[in-house]
Amino acid sequence: MSALSLRPARRPVPGVFVALTLTLVIGWLVILLDGGQLFNQSTTVSLLHVAAGLGLVAVGQTLVILGGSLDLSVAYVISLSTLVAAETMNGSDGALVPAIGLALAVSAGIGLLNGLLVTKLRVNAFIATLGVGLLLKGYLDSGYDGPAGTTSPTLVQSPGYQRVGPVPLSFLLLLAVTGAAWFALSRTRFGHHLVAVGGDPEVARLSGVRNDRVLVTAHVLCSLCAGLAGIYLASRLGSGAPRVGTEGLYDLESIAAVVIGGTALAGGRGSVVGTVGGVLLLASIDAIFNQLEVDAFFKQVIRGVIIIAAVAVYARRALRKAAS
Repeated sequence: MSALSLRPARRPVPGVFVALTLTLVIGWLVILLDGGQLFNQSTTVSLLHVAAGLGLVAVGQTLVILGGSLDLSVAYVISLSTLVAAETMNGSDGALVPAIGLALAVSAGIGLLNGLLVTKLRVNAFIATLGVGLLLKGYLDSGYDGPAGTTSPTLVQSPGYQRVGPVPLSFLLLLAVTGAAWFALSRTRFGHHLVAVGGDPEVARLSGVRNDRVLVTAHVLCSLCAGLAGIYLASRLGSGAPRVGTEGLYDLESIAAVVIGGTALAGGRGSVVGTVGGVLLLASIDAIFNQLEVDAFFKQVIRGVIIIAAVAVYARRALRKAAS
């Protein structure tokens, strides 16, 4: 089988968008009966801001999972990148570009380390990225007691809070990153090779694919997406935050969005468009529960049920295809 014949899904997984539509309709009706309103501007803006931060991480996570890998260090990369960006800016617009460049460079370096551990040292991706994440956690915990640095006013005013109508600039950034990832997966050799590696590494290798290079690149891109999410969060918070990534559960939430969006955890099948659908579904559930003032514990229970149900549905679908 040729590596180039293995291509990512051309269309998003319909199920996640059907679930998103049903969630919004049911949520709207329940909130309406409760005397509230779901589709107002403030709720919509808040929902899209949540989706932007999580979506940037989830798009990167999709790339590594498609390749049959995983990244559990993204939450710490987010936290570190907020600090690098904010401390480098120190409230100065003149340092905006260098700060963004440095934050992305540090993020890419972490992704490179993850990729080399997985490919060259043959460390399991779960263990390798968890270990790197714990190293970053140790640095953050020992070096910072709270917020540090000051974000430049321009960054705060643009992706942090500026909107085009009800749509935040940050969500437009997410759409741009998603479009770039979709193009890379469906129209470039790297994308075809990544899916081939995730589908069957040995077949890909025998077909001439440089598996290690492909996976390292995927890990670097994943960390870059996490770094970009960190820069966005720094713009929202106005400073660096050493625990914003872990408190936001961006590692587990991003994996959940990827799985809900239809990407197989084993790799080789999935779509970044489906991932964005999963992100919007999780953000919509948050918005609905916040409006209804639902207990935070119950919210996590519902999230867990949705994730388990999504995995079960896709697993049954895969078994049916294998049987046929």
